[in-house]
Amino acid sequence: MVTLAVIGGGGWGKNHVRNFYEIQTCRLKTICDLNEKTLAAHKAACKGVEVTTKSDEIIADPEVGAVVIATDAPSHYKLARQALDAGKHVFVEKPMTLSPADAEDLVRRADAGKRVLMVGHLLEYHPCVLQLKDLVDKGQLGALRYVYCQRLNLGVVRKDENAWWSLAPHDVSIILFIFQAEPVSVTAQGQAYLRQGVEDVVFAQLKFADGRMAHIHVSWFDPHKVRKVTLVGSDKMATFDDMDASEKIRIYDKGVNVSGSVVGYDQAISIRSGDILIPRTPAGEPLRIECLHFLECIEKGTTPRSDGRDGLRVVRVLDAATRSLKAGGAPVNL
Repeated sequence: MVTLAVIGGGGWGKNHVRNFYEIQTCRLKTICDLNEKTLAAHKAACKGVEVTTKSDEIIADPEVGAVVIATDAPSHYKLARQALDAGKHVFVEKPMTLSPADAEDLVRRADAGKRVLMVGHLLEYHPCVLQLKDLVDKGQLGALRYVYCQRLNLGVVRKDENAWWSLAPHDVSIILFIFQAEPVSVTAQGQAYLRQGVEDVVFAQLKFADGRMAHIHVSWFDPHKVRKVTLVGSDKMATFDDMDASEKIRIYDKGVNVSGSVVGYDQAISIRSGDILIPRTPAGEPLRIECLHFLECIEKGTTPRSDGRDGLRVVRVLDAATRSLKAGGAPVNL
């Protein structure tokens, strides 16, 4: 049985605490947070679990074999490095680090210590995203041409990271997961309307070596709450709308037929519009699935789906888009 600790019990971290406390195949020993009220609430809810404000105590604890890091992004690298150096398996929330160099360092340390390094790319464990990937892998959409993602809302406005680093890791991880490739160039443009120097809205384009493209629109300054992914294939198209309570995936039998022979313009291209299929989507809390996957990888010595190298690939794209933003939208090659 894996004994683990959670560093960062507020915000999203409280969901990690709940899941690992409820999972019977592990033992949640300690919760660390700087907020005493947060710790008091966890102590009351999680019987027998220790609490502390000092992450060093967790790193030094020989009983703790795995550490979950759900703190603010700037602290991810230092805490993950310390945990890996102490011989612990690490589950670090997205983004894994704020620079490719730091991400590469964590991958090297995990490899050297033969420790599991997993990144919280939650949507790679979402049953609907897995269903979309299955459609693509089986060729049910034809050849995948392009993907676009929208992650919008009004708030929460942050001061330490822009909308790109706060929201886009989800969509970048989805795109790389479905494409099973890294882009060759990234272009991004954005504006800081609410807080100087912190972009509230960003539009980014990813280009791939085989001609496929992806577009990402993120914003916390928008009238709509949108969490949507659209896939366009040569034969069919599909959408994943995470805000729809019951019909999250739709498959559209729509496409364009292009004649291979020399004919008149009106006969060369024809639009096909068929049925819309709303398949049954699998149930399951993505975070619970993700937590169980982490524990399984530790027990079996296998590589996580969202391992350190996956985290590194995502950080490379995030970093390239940041450099493009600073260069006024100039393309950045990877």
